Amino acid sequence: MYELLKTEGAARRGVFHTVHGDFQTPCFMNVGTVAAIKGGLSSLDLKELKCQVELCNTYHLHLRPGDDVVYKMGGLHKFMNWDRPILTDSGGFQVFSLAKLRKIKEEGVYFGSHIDGRKLFIGPEQSMQIQSNLASTIAMAFDECIENPAEYPYVKQSVERTTRWLDRCIAEMKRLNSLPETINKQQMLFAINQGGTYKDIRAEHMKVIADKDVDGIAIGGLAVGEPTEIMYDIIETVIPHAPVNKPRYLMGVGTPSNIIEAVYRGVDMFDCVMPTRNARHASLFTWQGVTHITNEKYQTDSLPIDPECNCPTCRNFSRAYIRHLFKADERLGGRLAVQHNLYFYNTLAEKIREAIDNGNFEQFRNHYSPLLSQKL
Repeated sequence: MYELLKTEGAARRGVFHTVHGDFQTPCFMNVGTVAAIKGGLSSLDLKELKCQVELCNTYHLHLRPGDDVVYKMGGLHKFMNWDRPILTDSGGFQVFSLAKLRKIKEEGVYFGSHIDGRKLFIGPEQSMQIQSNLASTIAMAFDECIENPAEYPYVKQSVERTTRWLDRCIAEMKRLNSLPETINKQQMLFAINQGGTYKDIRAEHMKVIADKDVDGIAIGGLAVGEPTEIMYDIIETVIPHAPVNKPRYLMGVGTPSNIIEAVYRGVDMFDCVMPTRNARHASLFTWQGVTHITNEKYQTDSLPIDPECNCPTCRNFSRAYIRHLFKADERLGGRLAVQHNLYFYNTLAEKIREAIDNGNFEQFRNHYSPLLSQKL
């Protein structure tokens, strides 16, 4: 259940109550695709990095180790030793972006595994069953991730099918939550708003799903190559039609500036692989902007990555040492960099919450939104 605590303009400060504990919003979710953060971090590390919610991937876990295996191990929380909320995506995005030779039908999607090519099928019911086996806190509805750009008539048809799929997800989740053998009988469901970059389809779809019996609303299919201004435009189009008493989740976004700007427009939840992926390529976020730690100027620099940062990496290691690890192709370099970037993102969310609490988010946005986009 979502509790709205405070607003400043469209920006919202809230708390979401779940069976696996509360989390504060706005919130950044750390992406642990296959029940692990890329870069050699464990769920124990995440606690020190202020992570509130971990996001895991339905498609990948269905293929490896198999959701049946995770079910036998007592669900994701036990499997990965994480006692805070977990959100699982529906597998839709991966089916459309990774799968070999997919065929979309009313019943669902037939596709070949990107690992070994074996033929598979996921529809709304199958997605709910997999996510129920994983026993996540929040499950995402199964939707079609439309290619961008796509023709208007196709997008309209696709969104109508996604709405029909949502009704099937709702019915199947209710059924699964009522079964005695289900691990998490209080699993929540979020609907996903789609519609490409067509404002009228987006707005209409949001109006339709806002009335559905779901626990939250996500905005999907953005940050897939369209200009940032179009993304902000779509957010501004759909947010007025989103329910006030449910969290809004912008999927797969984004840069620190994107997050600040989306909060300013009324979004509560975010996830993105950017902090971990960039870290593994030596690109680090700081409170002065983005830096590349392999730059020659850091060769004998004894300062931490960011003197303003209190992460385990910045407390213990110098820029010179981390640069050396990357140059020597040592895995530890990636691990220390990932720790720093995730701590930065989780601290950013914390600072946003504090700014809304204190009524100075506008000031925070004006200062940090341009600053954090700078390249050092």
